[in-house]
Amino acid sequence: MIRVCLSAVIALLFSTTVSAQDRDSEHARKTLEIYTNIIEMETAKNLGNVPAMARYLADEMIGAGLPREDVEVLAVGETAALIARYRGDGSSGKAPILFLAHMDVVEALPEDWERPPFELTMDDTFFFARGTDDNKFGVAQLTSTFIRLKKEGFVPNRDLIIVFSGDEESTMASTEVLAYERPDLAEAEFALNSDAGGGSLSDDGKAVGYRIQTSEKTYATWEMTARNPGGHSSRPRLDNAIYDLAHAISKIQAMKFPVRWSDTTIEYFEETGQQLGGELGETMLQFAGDPGNEAAAERLFSEGSYVGNTRTTCVVTMLRGGHAENALPQSATATINCRIFPGVPVTDVLSSLQTAIGNDAIKFEEIWPPTVSPVSDLREGIRAAASEAVHVRYPGVRILGHMSSGGTDAMHFRNAGIPTWGMSGLFMDPADNFSHGLNERVPIKAFYDALDHWSIIIKSLASN
Repeated sequence: MIRVCLSAVIALLFSTTVSAQDRDSEHARKTLEIYTNIIEMETAKNLGNVPAMARYLADEMIGAGLPREDVEVLAVGETAALIARYRGDGSSGKAPILFLAHMDVVEALPEDWERPPFELTMDDTFFFARGTDDNKFGVAQLTSTFIRLKKEGFVPNRDLIIVFSGDEESTMASTEVLAYERPDLAEAEFALNSDAGGGSLSDDGKAVGYRIQTSEKTYATWEMTARNPGGHSSRPRLDNAIYDLAHAISKIQAMKFPVRWSDTTIEYFEETGQQLGGELGETMLQFAGDPGNEAAAERLFSEGSYVGNTRTTCVVTMLRGGHAENALPQSATATINCRIFPGVPVTDVLSSLQTAIGNDAIKFEEIWPPTVSPVSDLREGIRAAASEAVHVRYPGVRILGHMSSGGTDAMHFRNAGIPTWGMSGLFMDPADNFSHGLNERVPIKAFYDALDHWSIIIKSLASN
């Protein structure tokens, strides 16, 4: 049963700076209702809760007027995908547009959070909960937009298709089914992804720029294992699997992959640096003017929000080792997650890791085959639609192509031959981005400011 806590949330909204008109519109209330409900569904992997969320969203769209036969909950193992077709009149003669989001979230341990991770809470500035950003923001905004347009009687000139995956944060099995095994989706002209792109704000709330994701780094994960005969803990050995692994981890910690750049990243740093200003903005301009500037590259390497745009990164994310407290460890394993700059072979990254460690006894095992996806060159029509939506909020803000350092469903749709661009409606300060971390949050103002984002884009791309 879904528990709706809207009364408490709406009461608190009266103390915020969000205008009463934005807060009280039917579309705003429906978006907040959907947002609240789906956040309260703990859709982390292996819990089996994604199908219930998919059915809830399906019922909402059917209730708004989408024919039941055009809304499908597709079971994929323990998870599910959701496909909802908003039929157009075909007058444009153009193929459908896909709208992507994912319903699952990363795990969150309640004991580690300051607030309950699966209940939408707020202060004067932010909504807090797991998935407030990644990616239930996109799910709620897209779903409520389809509902709004249907109730308004909007008839697009081509079909619009919601495509929500159920395991983007883990295996992407549902994503692969959607991208490679559905001929009805493969006919799409292009896809727009709510899980990437979006706007950046400075710490004083100034809009710095809006990014359209055109490409993303290759996601690759290895397990690195040290093995040892072990023995009794009362008779320590000079060699020890955990110590050997720890030494290898320290070598990885000290690694820095070569600085990389592309036309997209150079344009991004040039424009963002001009808008941002200050010491960091000047550093971006120095890097854009001379990517070989080591001082500028090192400064950007220290900025978590921008390091992924300058090079390949690898980081240890998980550990396990030993089998008993009174026994020497027979094995110890670390998980290494890498985000590889486009154009860099995955095999080169593995070789660099092995060379840095310098211990042939430590073995690497690939968790699953990495997906290398092509770049979707930014079309002017896509840029124009994004500009129309963004400039309602922030007139004159530059619209930039962007390489994402994270991995999204877009990789599979691009590989399936469907150009895909990330166009989230969210504007926020990168310093406030806690996706995958503790106390994930989204500015309340940004939530309401985004309410018209997708309807403007849809009408720009699919109106008669």
